Formats: sequence, C-alpha cells, structure tokens
Amino acid sequence: MAGFDKVVNSYDEAMAGLEDGMTVIAGGFGLCGIPEGLIAEIKKKGTKELTFVSNNCGVDDFGLGLLLQDKQIKKMISSYVGENAEFERQFLSGELEVELTPQGTLAEKMRAGGAGIPAFYTATGFGTPVAEGKDVREFNGRNYILEESITGDFAIIRAWKADKIGNLVYRDTAMNFNPMAATAGKVTVVEVEEIVEVGEIPPTEIHTPGIYVNRIIQGSFEKRIERLTLAKEES
Repeated sequence: MAGFDKVVNSYDEAMAGLEDGMTVIAGGFGLCGIPEGLIAEIKKKGTKELTFVSNNCGVDDFGLGLLLQDKQIKKMISSYVGENAEFERQFLSGELEVELTPQGTLAEKMRAGGAGIPAFYTATGFGTPVAEGKDVREFNGRNYILEESITGDFAIIRAWKADKIGNLVYRDTAMNFNPMAATAGKVTVVEVEEIVEVGEIPPTEIHTPGIYVNRIIQGSFEKRIERLTLAKEES
C-alpha cells in the first residue's frame, strides 16, 4: 500500500497549493476539533483574500482568529461569531464580509457539497433575513427555502487517528463539523494525533473513508478551552 501513502512530513507540504483568493472549509466547533497547526501554517504563509467556511472564527488569539490579525480572511461563511472582538471590529468597519448561516444548514451545505448535491430545501430560516433573495417552495403545507451547497478549494480538518491511506476516526465532540468538511474540499488536508498502519483501524470504526482525504500530517495540539466554567462547591 506504499503507493497510496498520504502522509506528509511538513506543514508546508500539507498546505502546498493554497493561493490567494481561495475558499477553505475548516472543521471545528468553537475551539474543539480545530486543525490548529494547519491554521498556523496558513498564517505563516501569509495567504490573503481567503473565504473561510466554518462554524465560527475562533477567538482573538487562537484558531481562525489568528488569520484576522493580518486580514487574511476576506469573507466568513459561519454560524456563530460572538467570541471574537476583532471579528466584530472588522465586520462593523466593512473590512470583513460575513454570511451568517444556521448551524444545521451550514453542516448540510457541506455534506451536500461533498455528495454532489447542488442545493436542497430546508424550513430553517424561512420568514427571517436568512431567506432573503432565496427561492421558496411549499411542501405538504410548509414553506421551505432553497439553500445552495458548499465546496471549497481546500478543506482543513482535525481527526484523532488516521491510517496511512487516510481512513479517519474522530474522538467524541471533536467530530462536530469535521466529517462533513472532509468531503467538501477539492484538496482535503487532515491533521491528526496518531497515524497507524493500514488495517489497524477496524472497518466498523472508520468515520471518514480515505477516499475523501488527500494529505495527512501528524500534529501536536494545545487543545485550548474556549471558556472554562467550573461548578461551585457546595458548602
């Protein structure tokens, strides 16, 4: 299986081919399950005018928020942006374009894009600003809006374990948007905690088949907690 080995040895190689103006789909929810090292490599490369599709944009000094510091992101297609002051500043000043999308719709846009489905109807967002300018159809007495699917030039995702041909396993809530994002990139790059030999992952435990994966790199992760809340001890 050596000819199918997708493991790369540097972050530069992992993100080779990323150019200004491209669309990047990023897995993660808050700071959970984000491809920390791949984001850091994009910051290092200085690639600009990027459109990012992700649930959120990290925080000011971590995750995708790092790319706002040098204004590398031109447009965000996302669901939740409330933890990032620089995001707010750039949006209100007109420096950053934002397309807000309900979380379930965003996940389905990625999944549909990966499945080759160009668009789908959903009731989510009907009667709100989300529906403005979109086709509306009635099915079984309920109104639905047409949402177009999403694909990207790159998808950057995080998994727990991969074998050398790209079969992936996610751990717990780090699964979030990663499986859908993995299918929707022309080039899908995966950052993992552990790489094993082909055959070591039981077929029934594979979450994303290797056919969707182009490159794998083993990373080390800070796994920062976005907001730590502890329960008070009872007296």
